[in-house]
Amino acid sequence: MTRRAIVLAAGKGTRMKSDLPKVLYPVAGRPIIDYVLDALAEAGVTEIVVVVGYRGDEVRRSLAGRVNIRFVEQTALLGTGHAVMCCRPALADVTGPIFVIAGDSPMLRGDSVKALFDEYDRRQKAGQPASAVLGTVSKENPFGMGRILRDAEGNFLGIVEERDATPQQKAITEINMSYYVFDAADLFRALDQVTTDNAQGEYYITDVPAILRKEGKRVEALKVLSPEECLGVNTTEDAARVEEELLKRPRG
Repeated sequence: MTRRAIVLAAGKGTRMKSDLPKVLYPVAGRPIIDYVLDALAEAGVTEIVVVVGYRGDEVRRSLAGRVNIRFVEQTALLGTGHAVMCCRPALADVTGPIFVIAGDSPMLRGDSVKALFDEYDRRQKAGQPASAVLGTVSKENPFGMGRILRDAEGNFLGIVEERDATPQQKAITEINMSYYVFDAADLFRALDQVTTDNAQGEYYITDVPAILRKEGKRVEALKVLSPEECLGVNTTEDAARVEEELLKRPRG
């Protein structure tokens, strides 16, 4: 089965003290998005849609040498859910799994992507199809991160963002890293139900798994990510920490 991905690359990155699109900010000598695309290739992803917005022409030029990439424009930056909505025309005839990832995730590992696709495939073959499989990790003091909500039996319930979380929910240490494999048809249908009823007034892709679950669809949250994948890039200080970790990685 063809492995496809949507890479969200439309944002500014206002805290990076740079006019560059965030995904083009250099870390260890390369744009952030290069590490994401390399990890996807390592996981066997062969078709990629990159959502561009702020200074999108620069992102297009930066990726001009890569194959199997299409670009979609997000003209109004209304959140991650809206970014994926913009991909609907380009993926109208697609069936099967789609991996959704933010383009500013340089610590993404190919084996993590592969584990999520493999779980999706395994459930399909077992006759227990999942509409979404997302990767999680535990982190101490996960301020600013979306928390994974589970029921008493450990089944996935939803994701709550830091801004919208209660004090009890903020005590949860299992976090969402926004690594998702969705069934394409279920993803785009669920996006029609996403609203802006949240602190940011944006369309969150994080709302989709809970919508699917409420429809009776199977959603699996797997704690398969490595601790280093918790490292994001939102400030220049973050970029320095990520660069230090990337330079430790073995080079193939």
